[in-house]
Amino acid sequence: MRATRDILIETKKAQRSFSGSREQKNAALYAIADRLISETENILAENRLDVEGAREKYGEVMIDRLALNEKRVEAMAAGVREVAALPDPEGRVISRTERPNGLVIEKVSQPLGVVAIIYESRPNVTSDAAVLALKSGNAVILRGGREAFRSNRAIVRAIHLGLEDAGLPKELVGFIEDTDHASADELMAAVGLVDLLIPRGGAGLIARCVEKAKVPCIETGTGICHVFVDESADLDMALDIVENAKTSRPSVCNAEEVLLVHEKIAEDFLPKLCLRLTEERRAKGLIPVELRLDERAAKIIPGTPAGPDDFDTEFLDYILAVAVVKDADEAISHIAAHSTGHSEAIVTRDPESERKFSSRVDSAAVYVNASTRFTDGGEFGLGCEMGISTQKLHARGPMGLQELNTYKYVIHGNGQIR
Repeated sequence: MRATRDILIETKKAQRSFSGSREQKNAALYAIADRLISETENILAENRLDVEGAREKYGEVMIDRLALNEKRVEAMAAGVREVAALPDPEGRVISRTERPNGLVIEKVSQPLGVVAIIYESRPNVTSDAAVLALKSGNAVILRGGREAFRSNRAIVRAIHLGLEDAGLPKELVGFIEDTDHASADELMAAVGLVDLLIPRGGAGLIARCVEKAKVPCIETGTGICHVFVDESADLDMALDIVENAKTSRPSVCNAEEVLLVHEKIAEDFLPKLCLRLTEERRAKGLIPVELRLDERAAKIIPGTPAGPDDFDTEFLDYILAVAVVKDADEAISHIAAHSTGHSEAIVTRDPESERKFSSRVDSAAVYVNASTRFTDGGEFGLGCEMGISTQKLHARGPMGLQELNTYKYVIHGNGQIR
């Protein structure tokens, strides 16, 4: 196993000499996509070993985050090609100002340098992170979790082959082989070798990175995402949105964890919701949703009494905390007290409720009459994402190519002195 610091030094050296043209970077991405397809059999074989090893420790919902199949590998390759087709952010002139003294000041986009990402479970993050970094002119350090090590290694092999096919050094994509805490700690302390650290995983990992990192760190989201069904909502639409936000893929950070229902429609809406998420799903052979109810909701439908932490928990499972609120103001206050700043939605036909909710809810993504499940780099037209930032500086929401560039000022003169 190679030492983490050796990999960091190697990747930093490759990044400093990396001056790939737009054409060369795009050629590398297309080559990587082709290699992902040609290496599918090897990737899936390694992934099966990871899944087998994880079954004793994880439930089926979390296994879904880890498992790959041919369709998912094809989607990874398609995401790489989508990134290749996007405009290159490197060297873009963001603004241009001509001063009275004749100086022309340009604000020019440029890569951050070496971007390190620590992530858990989801092997597709390996290709997403690599291609976003490369397209934006960066090098990347990948440090996945122990549960996905074989899958990640196989995907990195395909990426390295693609880079070599395009005539670029494979060292631009560094892969940390050590999955112990020590390697993560080393990344957090790699001042001068890592320009940005992105933790992407559970609340424990993110908190640890934010607290311990000596390098710049972006806080990505645990997602305690809310849906508020307003008094004026179309209830059929609300049922569709709530079911999709909770059940389409409950193991991801943009899944709904909390439902808030206006008191004036609660007695009509909640029985319909209970039927849709429990009995109807069970009749279809689907996993029913466990409803954890506050006191007011529990007087209307059966379920599990909500505990003291249920409105502050990212369940990542078929569990939904439900509360009845007086109005939009109380819903907004509840979200402010319990949200992680990821994604929130309102279902309403009232323009004033829409305006109030969208202006006062302070999260990275605020939806009106749509599912929170759209908070995703691909759905936002970014090709894929490095992660979803729940902080406000310098990136917020799904992080794509633009968020992996900083800027510098280039000043053009003709002999001016001050």
